[in-house]
Amino acid sequence: MTNVWTLAALWFGLALFASLCSIYLRLSTALVEIIVGTAAGWALASLIGPGALGADEPWIKFLAGAGAIMLTFLAGAELDPVVFRQKWKEATAVGVASFLLPFLGCAAAAYWLLGWDLRASWLAGIAMSTTSVAVVYAVMLEYGFNKTTYGKTILAACFITDLGTVLALGFIFAPFDYKTFVFAGVAVATFAVMPWLTTHLFKRHGDKPSELEAKYLLLILFGVGALATWAGSEAVLPAYVLGMLLAGSVGRDHALIRRLRTLTLGLMTPFYFIRAGSFVSVPELIAAPAAFLLMLVTKVAAKCIGVYPVTRAYRSRHKEGMYTTLMMSTGLTFGTISALFGLQNGIVSQAQYSALVAAVIASAVIPTLIANIFFLPRHLLPKHAEAVQEDA
Repeated sequence: MTNVWTLAALWFGLALFASLCSIYLRLSTALVEIIVGTAAGWALASLIGPGALGADEPWIKFLAGAGAIMLTFLAGAELDPVVFRQKWKEATAVGVASFLLPFLGCAAAAYWLLGWDLRASWLAGIAMSTTSVAVVYAVMLEYGFNKTTYGKTILAACFITDLGTVLALGFIFAPFDYKTFVFAGVAVATFAVMPWLTTHLFKRHGDKPSELEAKYLLLILFGVGALATWAGSEAVLPAYVLGMLLAGSVGRDHALIRRLRTLTLGLMTPFYFIRAGSFVSVPELIAAPAAFLLMLVTKVAAKCIGVYPVTRAYRSRHKEGMYTTLMMSTGLTFGTISALFGLQNGIVSQAQYSALVAAVIASAVIPTLIANIFFLPRHLLPKHAEAVQEDA
């Protein structure tokens, strides 16, 4: 157990350092955790050896996966059903543009410019088409946009984009067998009963020191997640759908949301973001940067070409449109999941996987930095809006 406690202390030390840096630099905590993970992974590998950070330890992988599931669930739970009904056309248009152009553009770039085979090229398109709900939600939460119509619309668009990614991965690569139909049937039944069951259970047994709500939600999320992975899908997508379905009950219980945030952001997500950053091999990127740079540039360019005109068509100002576009350019969760799926199933090589993961993680860092430094729509921040209303 000494090794476990030592690693835990190391990881929370890195998480604390990232939090302090995010405060002083005024950057998103998730973003800094990714950078810290990259730096720590490279430094420890150079000084001690590969695997010194322990990113592949089973308990670290569990906490990282749980963090992704819980953060995605919270993102869905904070989608306002009223806002989604009002803004569904805009969210759908932004989400479809955010998925389709990068998917086709990156697949074409991998096939025609890098010389990858057809299956690897399609996999590259899928991995680079994603928008990270985890990163976007963390940024929305950091600045308070999650409380605004603007932020909730972006989160809804993220769901549409990642839904396209998961469907593309399934239709192109995943086999359709009895497991798929079992998962679909159980998931639909769960989605149908959850809103009613959750409301009645929380009304009768909620708000107790035993924290029944958290245990109940973790049971459902992990159970459906296990079924999803058994069927060849991913646990994050049903978590997001469940969050959306429970937005009217869980999402409106601010005390419960605050407790779940403490559990998620304090314990789980540092493992997810730091671990994601640790996958980047700095020496390999320096030695062969062409594929990484091409995928990153193609993804961001395609996102800008696709998303920005849509935001302007819905009468967003230039700064808001650019901020939305750059947020939709971020990738992490489904991008790394898709790349890992390709590696484990022999669709991409180790070198191709490294280039894709590095590009995915860079797309989580660079667009977020540019967006928050140059295009942050401060007039939409909750505190600023309240101050304007008071002055009026």
